[in-house]
Amino acid sequence: MRLTSGPSAKTKSPYGGGETHPRVSVHVQETDTPGELLVTRGGNLSPTPPAEAPAAAHPGEQDPPGPWCCPQAPGTELGKQIPKGASKLLLLRKRSSDEGAKAEEKPGPRAEPAMGPSGAWRDKGDDAGVPGLQQDKGPEAGNPEPRRDCMAGGVGRAEAGRRTPPGAEAGRVVLDDSPAPPAPFEHRVVSVKETSTSAGYTVCQHEVLGGGRFGQVHRCTEKSTGLSLAAKIIKVKSTKDREDVKNEINIMNQLSHVNLIQLYDAFESKNSFTLIMEYVDGGELFDRITDEKYHLTELDVVLFTKQICEGVHYLHQHYILHLDLKPENILCVSQTGHQIKIIDFGLARRYKPREKLKVNFGTPEFLAPEVVNYEFVSFPTDMWSMGVITYMLLSGLSPFLGETDAETMNFIVNCNWDFDADSFEGLSEEAKDFVSRLLVKEKSCRMSATQCLKHEWLNNLPAKASESKVRLKSQLLLQKYMAQRKWKKHFYVVTAANRLRKFPTCP
Repeated sequence: MRLTSGPSAKTKSPYGGGETHPRVSVHVQETDTPGELLVTRGGNLSPTPPAEAPAAAHPGEQDPPGPWCCPQAPGTELGKQIPKGASKLLLLRKRSSDEGAKAEEKPGPRAEPAMGPSGAWRDKGDDAGVPGLQQDKGPEAGNPEPRRDCMAGGVGRAEAGRRTPPGAEAGRVVLDDSPAPPAPFEHRVVSVKETSTSAGYTVCQHEVLGGGRFGQVHRCTEKSTGLSLAAKIIKVKSTKDREDVKNEINIMNQLSHVNLIQLYDAFESKNSFTLIMEYVDGGELFDRITDEKYHLTELDVVLFTKQICEGVHYLHQHYILHLDLKPENILCVSQTGHQIKIIDFGLARRYKPREKLKVNFGTPEFLAPEVVNYEFVSFPTDMWSMGVITYMLLSGLSPFLGETDAETMNFIVNCNWDFDADSFEGLSEEAKDFVSRLLVKEKSCRMSATQCLKHEWLNNLPAKASESKVRLKSQLLLQKYMAQRKWKKHFYVVTAANRLRKFPTCP
């Protein structure tokens, strides 16, 4: 037996947008128990699964859940796969023919169906099109829509769009937990070209997006499509420099995740490489949150941290270590929202369990103890840096920063840090626990990216949205930190220029 209700009533989508016309397919099947029917309310509510299953988790991390499953919905068992095309499994008591006849004889308006305590539909009458059934009206009817989080790449991913929890109209915080948008082009495997960049792209030399030890990043446009992109120009002086850039290209060719910047094209010349990449215009994360107009709360930090963890989780699933996680390498997608992308894979390395990897590079205040001691590095090395970034987002302080680099590294080796009483005042114990499980000297005791995403602090977001209104003190402290950091960069540039003046010029 198959019953179908047409677009008889308009409802407003709880995820934003205008009115929608619901259409429900109902499949009725008799069960072994007398007097009961199994009713399946259909509708393709499942998102399109990924093209390929995520890579296996690395040693030391728990295996992620199935590649495409959903959490518990009302009336279902926890962890059970929900079949595609079905949203609820319902058991309805079968009415006798006599009861049905009596119901039809009763005058007056038809009774509306109601939800039982377990979320199952209770039969209270007939509705147009489907006897005894009516589509859930969601939050507007007083029944909060159960969140349908789906697994993308093995980690929780919220549905796209801005979601307003029930009661947001009364002044509660709007929960923007939508994922970062994908790159405006399909993932591609890039081969280095030895032709001129100018043949296919217009690089805006006057528009500098960023810079560092490698060179500068400029805004550029693809001539054939008009697509806005970013051109990272890397100066090379030796064979090792060239090998490092080719390693970066090889790493980026393996990355296809919304929280990781994507590579579009690459060019090689005599003295430089040019990497054409995805362009985002939100600026660095710390610049964004130190804006005086921005109201930073603990919920904001949760949302930023979760996105960073999802990007790191993907890297580690593919046996890649970033090894240079720091605020400058986290960009916001836009000036609004909480979507971020991790950039700069110049120091990234592929992790091979049988090969012991040691590195002696990175930014001092974000280095893990094993890097400072020149010991073997692995996935927990990135998680230490993740802990430092989270500590700074919450407090505005750098936990290991000393007067000199030597003092900073001494603090790191001794794992000498604490929760500043004034800066962490009013912050949740869950936040402190999250940081405490990352800033651990023994790397085997640190949380993995998988464990971070399961931590209580990064979950139960609707409840946090209703409570998180207090502006964090970290904003003012981060403003001072960023000003000091920029002053140091300027000081080093001026010092280097003065040194160059001492050398004789060529005739």
